[in-house]
Amino acid sequence: MPYEQAVKELKIKFRGMRSQFLQESRHSPIEIVTGRVKPVDSIIEKQSRRYISDALLEQDMQDIAGLRIQCQFVEDIYAVVDLIHQRTDMKVVEERDYVTNVKPSGYRSYHVVIEYPVQMVEGEKKLLAEIQIRTMAMNFWATIEHSLNYKYQGEFPDALKERLKRAAQASALLDNEMSEIREEIQEAQRLFSYGKGQNMPRRLDEPDSSHDNDADGKQRMNDDAHSDPSK
Repeated sequence: MPYEQAVKELKIKFRGMRSQFLQESRHSPIEIVTGRVKPVDSIIEKQSRRYISDALLEQDMQDIAGLRIQCQFVEDIYAVVDLIHQRTDMKVVEERDYVTNVKPSGYRSYHVVIEYPVQMVEGEKKLLAEIQIRTMAMNFWATIEHSLNYKYQGEFPDALKERLKRAAQASALLDNEMSEIREEIQEAQRLFSYGKGQNMPRRLDEPDSSHDNDADGKQRMNDDAHSDPSK
């Protein structure tokens, strides 16, 4: 139960962070937030495979509570990591950067293990949770590879292994290309969100040239934001 509570609370917090970015008309490094508690049979199987004793289960199995944050760009991954480090309601205890240090299989993702306090009826309980941060391209590849693992138990035929590696390279190329045109994409998204430029908020790096006569424009922008739930 404490793990279920932790996942629910963490999903609310990270989704709330995304909402704050959007309400401030800023690019959100957080695109999608999902979470799950590892099923009991999976816990037992992993415990047996890694020879984890019952006494050390909560300490050694770091992913009983798991969160996954998907981002648009590789740069967003590290922005999310920075946001996690800034939090006072969770403590980073371990990090594994498989974005820079890609696994031989082609797997890419950034893993952060946090210590998170859950308030129970009996008092506070600190537990570990794993947060996986990746782009949507990384997530697509990892989801397919994970599904195939159930069929082959990690022992992929050589031909399939090579195809997965090529697919991982294609995924990395896509992320690189999107990073190259990131500013263009974000500008297009801002234009789309604000009616092709109408009532669009000022960028942080732009001077405010309408300080003295923009009261009506600000009021219209506020009215638009209240009438559109996406803002």
